[in-house]
Amino acid sequence: MSDAAVWPWPEGAATGIGSLPGSDVAEAQRVVLGEFPDFPHLPELPGRGPGADLIGRGAGFLVELPVELYAGRWRVASRPGKDLRRTRDLLDRDVDQLTEQAGEFTGPVKVQAAGPWTLAASIELPIGGRLLRDHGAVRDLTASLAEGVAAHVRDVAARLPGATVVLQLDEPSMPAALAGRVPTESGLGTYRAVEATLAAELLRQVVDAAGVPVVVHCCAPDVPLDVIRSSGATGIALDLSLVKRLDPLGEALDAGLGLLAGAAPTRPSSGTAAVSSAAVADRVRKVWRELGFPAAQLARQVVVTPACGLAGATPAYARAVLAACRDAGRRLHEDALS
Repeated sequence: MSDAAVWPWPEGAATGIGSLPGSDVAEAQRVVLGEFPDFPHLPELPGRGPGADLIGRGAGFLVELPVELYAGRWRVASRPGKDLRRTRDLLDRDVDQLTEQAGEFTGPVKVQAAGPWTLAASIELPIGGRLLRDHGAVRDLTASLAEGVAAHVRDVAARLPGATVVLQLDEPSMPAALAGRVPTESGLGTYRAVEATLAAELLRQVVDAAGVPVVVHCCAPDVPLDVIRSSGATGIALDLSLVKRLDPLGEALDAGLGLLAGAAPTRPSSGTAAVSSAAVADRVRKVWRELGFPAAQLARQVVVTPACGLAGATPAYARAVLAACRDAGRRLHEDALS
């Protein structure tokens, strides 16, 4: 790895993936800023309903490509309507809270948006079928998303002038799109597999447009690390428990990608809200040792996170997970200093 590799977070950092339980965004933002004083994120609360979900929020960034809810699914619409207004209103409220509570913040702050392949695998065309069936439509979606996400990043940067904005692109559906496993609307077939070169090309279009460090998050098996490396992303966020082969991950990290290591479980194993920061730190250390990288490098290149979003957790457990990640990051930093 180049000695010049630079990541936008401080040593021993921890952050959240995005989603939290509940519907009170002011409280959620207070919790995030309290637990992650060095690398907070804009919390997402899908419990508020349509428009606060991953796909609805992501579709809200699209420029001149309106969407609507139809039979519980998002589809391209002929004109903007109430569903899109609700989506954008929820985002505006969230960013207003971030501005109010973190306007003087002077470190890295993370915002999230669904990536192009996950949106293409989820949003339907007006004539039926998902956008993924038409790669021309996917290109249009990507250009629209790139423009909208870039505007969002600029807005947050203007509201928090002392902060460094980091963008997280959520791509849970990208492995299925690459493998040809996204089902058609009938459920009897699947859409054709996406070529890795096309996947990287369109992902890079959004990364380049953002103009800030970008982390690609995928909490699914078979994370396409080569595609993410080719996109120009700064880092990869993944669930460590789903990593079956370490060599591809090691190659990606050796090439300079930062790692948001999903090490804290999103569900309690014992029915309690207890989460051990020592166990979370040990989980990260174990993978790092198996990769064979210098111990002193861990706290610089790696950020500790929950395994995935926490929308399905209880508020008490979610807060315990965030605290465990924060303390695990500090433990790893102390290791580097000792």
